[in-house]
Amino acid sequence: MCLTLRLYHLLPVCFYKRTARFVDDHHFMCLCSIARQLTVQMMQNPQILAALQERLDGLNGSPSGYMESLPKVVKRRVNALKNLQVKCAHIEAKFYEEVHELERKYAALYQPLFDKRSDIVKAAYEPTDEECEWKADEEEELTDEMKEKAKLEEEKKDEEKEDPKGIPEFWLTVFKNVDLLSDMLQEHDEPILKHLQDIKVKFSDPGQPMSFTLEFHFEPNDFFTNTMLTKTYKMRSEPDESDPFSFDGPEIMNCTGCTIDWTKGKNVTLKTIKKKQKHKGRGTVRTVTKTVPNDSFFNFFTPPEVPENGELDEDSEAVLAADFEIGHFIRERIVPRAVLYFTGEAIEDDDDDYDEEGEEADDEVRLLSGNDLVN
Repeated sequence: MCLTLRLYHLLPVCFYKRTARFVDDHHFMCLCSIARQLTVQMMQNPQILAALQERLDGLNGSPSGYMESLPKVVKRRVNALKNLQVKCAHIEAKFYEEVHELERKYAALYQPLFDKRSDIVKAAYEPTDEECEWKADEEEELTDEMKEKAKLEEEKKDEEKEDPKGIPEFWLTVFKNVDLLSDMLQEHDEPILKHLQDIKVKFSDPGQPMSFTLEFHFEPNDFFTNTMLTKTYKMRSEPDESDPFSFDGPEIMNCTGCTIDWTKGKNVTLKTIKKKQKHKGRGTVRTVTKTVPNDSFFNFFTPPEVPENGELDEDSEAVLAADFEIGHFIRERIVPRAVLYFTGEAIEDDDDDYDEEGEEADDEVRLLSGNDLVN
């Protein structure tokens, strides 16, 4: 599964951007825009992944041959430097472990705010007038008279509508506003996601192997009996003994979903098709009914299983590579900034920052999206 892990390393900023501060927000937005387009391409054409691997293999250049020409005594000293490099890799691994612990610590501080957000969304808590005060940019230059008029018009509109509870379709709107997620959505998924009340991130306990779990909390609905669906990502932050110089930060080693207890006839990940079959001998035709997989966001909870030897076919590698990126994007961007993706403000920021990169960034997108790779 080497390629999946290398692809994850292509976008390490999405993992520890907030605490390690590897790059500025400007660069981060550009990388996320590239990642979004790359993931869509991979899902549609897994062969691009193989082409990307070939291109990545060529990025490191080739040895000049100088090392081979050195005297034995100098090569001996170079070996000493390589041993130092291995020690550096182990220190770097420890750094990432501590960053993970720091994220876990601060997640506990964020959680009360996220819980209150959830309560407001699902109408378990009604915010006070003071909590609802927000000075939008367009209000800054309005006169008092204009503000009063706008307020009256808004109140009139509210009176004409039914009083909705909480914030209807909050998470569905977030998903539809984000290209990376909306590309996964099908029309038959939307009625289900209207019942999504919250998404939480849970980190592994101290002393346990590195992992994080995405929890999708649903209100009671007609589609399945689960109140929560989960997706767990298991990680490793240690150099490979056989290739310590390849270490470049935590790697996602595996991910596991959960069983969805679908109500009879409501499983959107399956569909029934009718197919005509002709008998070879008699020539008669019969119609048979088959149940086949169906495109759905909820396939996210049944990722390909990684065998013990770690070997996967190209299609499974592509799906997992995209899955890993999506999981990190939900964890790092969607959950912490959900309201800004709901309003679209985070989308505008992403687009603005990407556009400012100009033609150079466009070239990177073309490279990573596979336009040059497949020719």
